[in-house]
Amino acid sequence: MTSISSASPAFTGRDPENRLFGPLPDVQGEAGYDADHPARVGFFTDTSVCIGCKACEVACKEWNLLPMDDAHGTRDVIGLTGMSYDNTGQLGANSWRHVAFIEQSRTVDLPMPAVGLPGADRPANVLNTEALTEFDPQAATSGADKQIRWLMSSDVCKHCTHAGCLDVCPTGALFRTEFGTVVVQQDICNGCGYCVPSCPYGVIDQRKDDGRVFKCTLCYDRLTDGLQPACATACPTQSIQFGNLDELQARADARLATLQAQGVEGARLYGRDENDGVGGNGAFFLLLDEPEVYGLPPDPVVTTRDLPAMWRAAAKGAAMIVGVALSAVLGSRRKR
Repeated sequence: MTSISSASPAFTGRDPENRLFGPLPDVQGEAGYDADHPARVGFFTDTSVCIGCKACEVACKEWNLLPMDDAHGTRDVIGLTGMSYDNTGQLGANSWRHVAFIEQSRTVDLPMPAVGLPGADRPANVLNTEALTEFDPQAATSGADKQIRWLMSSDVCKHCTHAGCLDVCPTGALFRTEFGTVVVQQDICNGCGYCVPSCPYGVIDQRKDDGRVFKCTLCYDRLTDGLQPACATACPTQSIQFGNLDELQARADARLATLQAQGVEGARLYGRDENDGVGGNGAFFLLLDEPEVYGLPPDPVVTTRDLPAMWRAAAKGAAMIVGVALSAVLGSRRKR
C-alpha cells in the first residue's frame, strides 16, 4: 500500500537528521512511496537551441485550459509590454511556461562583415555613439564589431528536490507525485498563500479572483497515461527535453562539455547541482550567461532550510521567558 506525504521528510518523523536541503537520492521514497515507484522525471531545457517560438507556452495553455492574460496577470487581455517581443512577461497563475527574450549588445570579433549597432563603425566622439553610451556603456568601445545577441529561455516550475512550497502547505494541497514532481490540487487549496513566498524562484502564484495557487504540474495527467508533457511535445528544436532525470543530467553534462570545447563562453548548467540550496531541480537549464540575466536567482535556497534552528531558538527564548517569570514570582514570595 503506497502512502503519500505532503510534507518534507523532516516533518514526517522519518528523517532524524532534518535534511531540509542537499542531495536526496530517493525523492519519492522519502515522500512515502514504495520502492517500486517510477524513476524520477524532469525537464532539461537547453537554451542554446531555443528559438523563442513560444510553442511551449501555447501548448501548455491549450492542454491545461489556462486563460489568456497579459504580462501583469490580467485575464482575457492581450497586452504589449513595450519592452520586448516577450509579452507574457513572467510566470504566473495563468502562465505556467514563459519564454524569456533577453536582448544584449556586445562586442564580438567576427571574421566576416556583420550588421552592427548604429554608429558602431564610427569614432567614440561621434554624437550617435555618445548618445548610445548613455544607455549602453559598451557602445563606447571602438575597434570591434557590435552585435545584438538574443538569449531565449523557456522557464517553468523547477520541481525542487526540497520544495519549500510543499513543506509549508497546511492542507496537503501540494504533494509529491510518484514521478518526483510537485503538484497543486486546486480542489484542496484553501488560498492561504503560504507557498507563494516560500518558493525561492517566485514561481507559484495566486489567482486574484479566487485566491487559489497555480503552477506547472509537469502535465501529471499526461504522465499517468504514459505521455510526455505538452510543452516538450510541442518544442520544435528539442530545447525542452523530458525524461528520466538521471539520463537528462548525463545528457546535459555532455552538451555542456561540447559547448565549452567549441569555445562558447558563459555556458553553464543551472539547477543541476545536487549540493545547492534546494538539493537540485527536477527542471534544470543550460544557460549561456549568468542566471541573473535570465531573471533567475544566482544561489537559491529552500526557505524551510533553517526551520529546525528557528524552532530551537524559539524554544530557548520561551524557556528563558519562563525562567525569568518564575524568578520574579519566587523573588516576590521571598520578600513577603
